[in-house]
Amino acid sequence: MSSFLILSALVLLGTIGAGLVRVSRGPSAADRMLCAQLFGTTGVAVLLLLAQAYERPALRDVALIFAILASLVIAVFVKHAAIHRQGDDGG
Repeated sequence: MSSFLILSALVLLGTIGAGLVRVSRGPSAADRMLCAQLFGTTGVAVLLLLAQAYERPALRDVALIFAILASLVIAVFVKHAAIHRQGDDGG
């Protein structure tokens, strides 16, 4: 079971690699932000898989902190984008 969890974590790390390609080629800031969200959620999933595979409960705590930080990053991005959009509309 442990090898399956580690293999799953490696597959998820591959999706982060694909996301890095999208970040470098993303035409807009929204595309790049979606990739950052992908990094956050995938990072949480990888940490949870590794916590289960290696029986390290501390990794679950780190995954929880990453999940909170990822949601905060999205909220800040949306606020930042809204401020810049108001400035472009007529300010």
